[in-house]
Amino acid sequence: MTPPQFPADPQPTSPATATEPGAPAPTLTIDAMGRKCPIPIIMLAERIREVPVGHVVAVLADDPAAQTDVPAWCMLKSQEYLQTRELASGWAFLVRRSY
Repeated sequence: MTPPQFPADPQPTSPATATEPGAPAPTLTIDAMGRKCPIPIIMLAERIREVPVGHVVAVLADDPAAQTDVPAWCMLKSQEYLQTRELASGWAFLVRRSY
């Protein structure tokens, strides 16, 4: 079985996470809108291995707890928390896979 191939320069996977110039583009977008804590973190933990090391995952969430949960999870799991982007009805949390 051939492993999946990933683009050298990832492109945004969702208009909701369109990037500003110079900002990293997510390779994978996880839609956790409408899900309460701890589901967004569980979804991130389950799926981060789908992208190569160095690539970015965007987690879309509208639960206010995610604003502290995502950065805390990144610190605990040695993943790189990049930024939070405000969306019309929530946030996009960008995480770079470190290992």
